[in-house]
Amino acid sequence: MVVKIEVFTSPTCPYCPMAIEVADEAKKELKDAIEIEKIDIMVDREKAIEYGLMAVPAIAINGVLRFVGAPSKEELMEVIKEELK
Repeated sequence: MVVKIEVFTSPTCPYCPMAIEVADEAKKELKDAIEIEKIDIMVDREKAIEYGLMAVPAIAINGVLRFVGAPSKEELMEVIKEELK
């Protein structure tokens, strides 16, 4: 099973690059076990509305919003590993 990670960002957000970096680090470690989609809410507002997002960065895992704000790599990895079980 592949874990799908959606990282919601905005070009003006000062914290969004950190969320992207953490997701990219997880991808380097877990390789094909995860799939990352980076979503700019200025381009794809519908997806952000679906999740009821009020702030970015935000990370959804397998269709469930799990983080608002940039998580640490450890926090993200813990949730991903739960999903992989």
